[in-house]
Parts: sequence; C-alpha cells; structure tokens
Amino acid sequence: MDLSIVLILLQDGVTNAAIYALLALALVLVFTVTRVIFVPVGEFVSFGALSLAALEAGRMPGTVWLLVILGVAAAAATLFAGRRDLTVRSVALTLAETILLPLAIAALTAFLAPHKPPQLVQVALALLIVAPMGVYTYSAVFRPIAEASVLVLLIVSVALHLALVGLGLIFFGAEGSRTEALSRASVTLGDLFVSGQAVVVLGVTAALMVGLYLFFERTLIGKALRATAVNRLGARLVGISPGFSGRVAFALAGVIGALGGILISPLTTIYYDTGFIIGLKGFVAAIIGGLVSYPLAAAAAIMVGVLESFASFWASEFKEVIVFMIIVPILLARSYGTTVLEDEE
Repeated sequence: MDLSIVLILLQDGVTNAAIYALLALALVLVFTVTRVIFVPVGEFVSFGALSLAALEAGRMPGTVWLLVILGVAAAAATLFAGRRDLTVRSVALTLAETILLPLAIAALTAFLAPHKPPQLVQVALALLIVAPMGVYTYSAVFRPIAEASVLVLLIVSVALHLALVGLGLIFFGAEGSRTEALSRASVTLGDLFVSGQAVVVLGVTAALMVGLYLFFERTLIGKALRATAVNRLGARLVGISPGFSGRVAFALAGVIGALGGILISPLTTIYYDTGFIIGLKGFVAAIIGGLVSYPLAAAAAIMVGVLESFASFWASEFKEVIVFMIIVPILLARSYGTTVLEDEE
C-alpha cells in the first residue's frame, strides 16, 4: 500500500463518514427527545435516493402515495388524540397539514416529474416528498405510545422498519439505482484525486452541522428541544410540549435521512434495503456517543467511515463484520463502569 492508495482510502472513508455522522446525529436527536431508537432512519435514506432516481427518469415515485397514506394516518391519530378539545380552527389546521399538504405535493410531483425539471428542482422535490414522512410517522405511530417503555418503542420502531422495507420493494423493485452527481468538477492535489461529489457531500454535511448548532444554540425551538432532551418532565412543567418537540425532532430526522440518501446515491448504487445498512453504521457511531453526545457521535462516525474504507481494502468480505464488531469493546467497557439497578417489584 503506497501513499496514493492511503489517500484514496482516506477520502472514501471521510466521505462515507460524513453520511454516517448525519444519521448518527439524527438518531441521537430523536432518542434524546423522544426515547425512540429510530431504526427506520435508513429507509429515509433509501427513499430519498430512489425518489430522486425516479424523478430523474421522469417517473412519479411511489413514495408520493406513501406520503399521502401517512398523512391520512397522522390526521386520524391527531384528531382522535385531541377529540375532547377540538375546535374548527384546530381541525382545519390539522387537515391542512396532514391531508392538503401531501395532496399538494402529489399534484406538484405529477405535474413536474414527466417534464424532468432541473436537477436542483428534482432534489428539492425529493426532499419535499420524503422529509414530511418523519412528522407523519411520529404523529401516527409514536406519539400515541409516547409514554411506553423504551423496549416497546424499540419493538414498534423495528416493526415500522420492516414495513417500510417491504413498501420500498413494492415502490422501487429489487433493482438498484444511482443518481446523477451534484457536481462533475474534480480537483487533483498531488497524488489525490478529489471528485466534486465528495466535496459536495463534505460541504453540505459541514453546513448542516453548523446550521444545527446555531439552531440549538440561538433559536427558541432549538433550546426547547435541548430542554426536552435533558429533562422531559421539567420541560413539560415550564410549558414545553413533548408532542411538539417530538414532531420537530422527527422532522429534522426525516430531512437528514432524505438528504443523506440524495448525497450518497451518486457514489454508490442504492437498493430498496440499502439504507438499513447505512443507518446501522450511523447507529454504531451513535452508540459510541452513548446516544446522548452529538460531538462524540460525529467523531465516532469518522472512525467508522475510515475503518470501513481500510477494511474494504484489506479484507473486503469482512468489512461489515469489522465495523459492527467495534461496538462490542465499547459496550463492554461501559458496562464495567455502569451501576446495575434492580427492577422494582
């Protein structure tokens, strides 16, 4: 292995690590605010990438109909949960958000898809289709059981993942797709050839992280999310709605997941179930961060990406095993320093 190969592997590792870091941040955000281990975040990656591929081919992606169905389910769950305090205004707002918005997106997609609009419009449309699914998923599935145990929430999350994988197979078939690169430029730095797509991935990831930092530090909603993550009961006592915080957390997770799929799809072929593996690698980084630390999760994502890149060179058939095995010593080390609490009778 010479220097040029090392630089290529480092570039690939850091580029993949940027996607893993985004998913790790989404997982940490959702868990700290709602206690949900959001296993289906990987499906948002696949849906974002494959929806963009369908739009590039001039087809209407099947995820549009899933968006409408989730919107109807979210409307039913929201109206049922607030049935004792319904007003004309609240019903109208709920229906506008959960019924009219998905139908408007479906109509816009049906009009634009056959005309193959410019790439940026296609990217925005793919985000518009997939990102709202995060909010609707929370309203329809997780908000009604928000007070359940973490184990119950995890079981429901896994069940939702399995359902979305099956729907992905129905919508997009078993064949994979790869989208057009967001940038065809390239830069040569000595022995290193840097593709424009890699620069776009790193730039968008860095911008999104800075944006999230400013959101949590400078905005009232961001501070409300931080308060909910630190102390759910205390946040509720000072007037912060756990339901609102959960909606915002899932909305951000939906945007991050869909954007991650759009960024990585020009670099690798995405299948209907590819997002699960990508999401698992983000989950490994989130676990190393203890599901509570954003900086540690981001740093762990870089380690995971670089390790995966070098493992694919030295032992490609074992690269997934190597990546997933690194959480074992981390968990063992933490278990020795954790006080075991007996369950109450």
